[in-house]
Amino acid sequence: MAELATIARPYAEALFRVAQNGNLASWSEILSAMSSIAANPDIMDMARNPKVSDEQVISVFLSAVNSPANAELKNFVSMLVENGRLSLLPEIASQFHALRNAQEGAADAEIVSAFEMTPAQVVDLVATLEKRFGRNLNPSVTVDNSLIGGVRVVVGDEVLDTSVRAKLQRMQTALTT
Repeated sequence: MAELATIARPYAEALFRVAQNGNLASWSEILSAMSSIAANPDIMDMARNPKVSDEQVISVFLSAVNSPANAELKNFVSMLVENGRLSLLPEIASQFHALRNAQEGAADAEIVSAFEMTPAQVVDLVATLEKRFGRNLNPSVTVDNSLIGGVRVVVGDEVLDTSVRAKLQRMQTALTT
């Protein structure tokens, strides 16, 4: 995967420089949508088909984006198609998102809870976590009943596991050693 990341990096950085002159949030949304479209096997089969011209691939791809295509977006998609790099869009989107987070002093937080959380609980938890991690967090919350209770939070390479399952595992380790 390091090779994909290396190839995608210049595209992500170039798009990020273009997006800084406009609206980062809208570019981020468009890039997420394009990433989802590029992950579609039918779109990728069409893009790899030698009987389909680059212009046709670009036209179909841009029509699937459901967003007005400005000149920068058309140029970006054209460049990816002509260089056979359309499949890199998920990695480009990931790196673009990381660049945006770095500029904004933010990070993504994957919150896994044992039970469904209300929006108010999520807001309270995120406020506490932002103090703990010292940066703004963009939370994504999922439910995993196997945690028994509590939450498990992953921010970058840091993990905060206050779940009952983790406490039981630590207790088991302490008792058996």
